[in-house]
Amino acid sequence: MTWIDTHTHCSDAAFRGEEDALIARAVAAGVEVMLQADVDSRERGAMLALVARHPDCLRPMLGLYPGSVDRDWKREFDALQDALRDVRPVALGEIGLDYHYGAEFRDEQRAAFRAQLELAASLDLPVNIHLRDATDDFFRVLDDVRHLGIRGNLHAFSGSRETFLRVQRYGDWRVGIGGVVTFRKASLAETVRQIPLERILLETDAPYLTPEPFRGRRNDSSMIPVIAAKVAELQGVSVEEVAEVTTRSAKELFAI
Repeated sequence: MTWIDTHTHCSDAAFRGEEDALIARAVAAGVEVMLQADVDSRERGAMLALVARHPDCLRPMLGLYPGSVDRDWKREFDALQDALRDVRPVALGEIGLDYHYGAEFRDEQRAAFRAQLELAASLDLPVNIHLRDATDDFFRVLDDVRHLGIRGNLHAFSGSRETFLRVQRYGDWRVGIGGVVTFRKASLAETVRQIPLERILLETDAPYLTPEPFRGRRNDSSMIPVIAAKVAELQGVSVEEVAEVTTRSAKELFAI
């Protein structure tokens, strides 16, 4: 069986000095490709350098993370466009909206998000979405750019079946399922039972969101089979089918 981790941060400071070992561990677990999420210009260089060291199994995404958006977001957007002159990513990501820690830069987040969706459309790239406590505004922005035919996935999906069905009305959209699905009190498990397997992608968001029974430890891409086993249980299918379907779906969306 082979897997694709559709959202991870192998260059995160939590892995400093251990990057090669954790990548080797993931490959040994059958994870053939790991998509590297971008945050902003301060971390982009380290991510791209690591991708260049492991071109066989790492693929870059480029984007401006909503938590990095402030009044000076246009400077970061310019830096993103500069990076795109030298790198062809598999997606723009992680981009989106996050109001969890406050509303100070909501207007700027919406503007940056829309600009990046328009950029993705102009480059014919999918998007990898970070969405937290901003669902209504997310769909308002999608409504504004509906004519562009944006496609992508909702990273670290934790929404309801209704949210899943709603995003399907906008075109080719998948949801990224990670370690949260294994948490004992997570409502996500019931939602995953109701989502077609063909719409599910697997991810870790490493070093965060470590699945049970390993919570409390640092997450990494070798945990994908653990997440897949829970998805298989909830879907009532074999782990082999989860591997086949989710890997094919990721390759289709991200043109891997």
